[in-house]
Amino acid sequence: MAISKTSTIINDSFLLESKLANKLYHNNLAHLPIIDYHNHLSPKAIAKNTSYDTLTDIWLTGDHYKYRAMRAWGIPEKFISGSATKEQKFLAWAECLPQTVRNPLFHWSHMELKNSFGMSAYLNKNNALATYKNVNKQLQKKSLSTRGILSSYKVELVGTTDDPCDNLQYHRLMQKESVKMLPSFRPDKIFQIRDKQAFMQYLQALEKAANCKIKTIADLLNALEQRVNYFHEHGCRIADHGLEQMPYHLNLSKELETEFTQFVQTKKPTHFSAPDNFIGVVLLALAKMYYKKGWVQQFHLGSIRNNNTRLQVQLGLDAGADSIGDDTQAKNLSNFLNTLEIKGQLVKTIIYNSNPAHNEVFATLCGNFSEDGIRGKVQLGAAWWFLDQKDGIEKQINAISNMGLIATFVGMTTDSRSILSFARHEYFRRVIANLFAKDMLAGLIPNDEKWVGTMLQNIAYYNAKTYLNL
Repeated sequence: MAISKTSTIINDSFLLESKLANKLYHNNLAHLPIIDYHNHLSPKAIAKNTSYDTLTDIWLTGDHYKYRAMRAWGIPEKFISGSATKEQKFLAWAECLPQTVRNPLFHWSHMELKNSFGMSAYLNKNNALATYKNVNKQLQKKSLSTRGILSSYKVELVGTTDDPCDNLQYHRLMQKESVKMLPSFRPDKIFQIRDKQAFMQYLQALEKAANCKIKTIADLLNALEQRVNYFHEHGCRIADHGLEQMPYHLNLSKELETEFTQFVQTKKPTHFSAPDNFIGVVLLALAKMYYKKGWVQQFHLGSIRNNNTRLQVQLGLDAGADSIGDDTQAKNLSNFLNTLEIKGQLVKTIIYNSNPAHNEVFATLCGNFSEDGIRGKVQLGAAWWFLDQKDGIEKQINAISNMGLIATFVGMTTDSRSILSFARHEYFRRVIANLFAKDMLAGLIPNDEKWVGTMLQNIAYYNAKTYLNL
């Protein structure tokens, strides 16, 4: 494939289709700091201010977006997650990248190369080796360590994703640093009761972390509350949950208590008869704990994971074989939120949707639950995973705008494992500046840059700061 030698599309006007869009972005958004309240970055790498030896290490390793594209292009797994050298893996990615045109990876990748390394040429197999050597030399600079990159992007908050059993030692090391790194409570492993072996192994880890024995559901909830308290002491103010859909049955019955006790204390039964009931009881109890602490709770709903058994056997969980699900969502989610609302125990809630067909469903459901003095108490979160690209962002913003108040939206979060992914905040800000400018030029909203610019600043930064009580 011949590569264009014209100047890069990643320029000052990238994604900005008018003079007004340029003004909205450059005058109001380009300078703002970043609050990234949900990501999967390594707390250790940030606390230790890790440096990277190669472009493969910092940019390619573990990036499932890139892995999926490489597999789609037919690149052997050896050059993706396998035994090939770091240089060979990078060269394989460079061969693939030109083929990602119209996939957001093409934009994201070139933004990351330009923003962090000053590389403006399109990456391809012809310039790959020179790019690799150039960036590897740059990576020796302190400014390209983890904290250096956070500083260059003006990141104020890194909200990591942490298991209840984590001791949060690296968060303690960051307590006096200028960049806030706060943990988020992610208890997903306690919901894997369908897999007894995995569940029992995790239960042992939780017993050790909470310093207690877990023989009953009451014991389990007590252990989880201890960990919630521990996380709160270490600055945690957000919980997060990844589920295909919310559970519907939320009541703790005698039968469920008895079955759980038998399940954890004996080798048989090996299968739990009502896993959804168990998940519902535990999730509701956790939500009430969050209410006591005044946390924000997040729910990532609608994705089906680990679809490819061959890849899972070969590479383990989370190998890049996840996709959008088509489960029904509204009834169970509404029931869960309403159960908390009835008791006055519903905290601020952000709901992420992976299926674009459900945007309006989620947006209208969020509007059912409000509270005096809280703007956007329950809201549709940023366009997530497969949807966090131009088309998905615009559809998500349109759904919120049409069904609720876009002015309350808490904006973008990377949900990423890559330290370079903060470029996506710029991508998001450019998209919303262009979208609002189109409406202004079409006479759909007031052509008042100050008014609209202030709203965009709130969406991009200030709303999250207020919502999270930073």
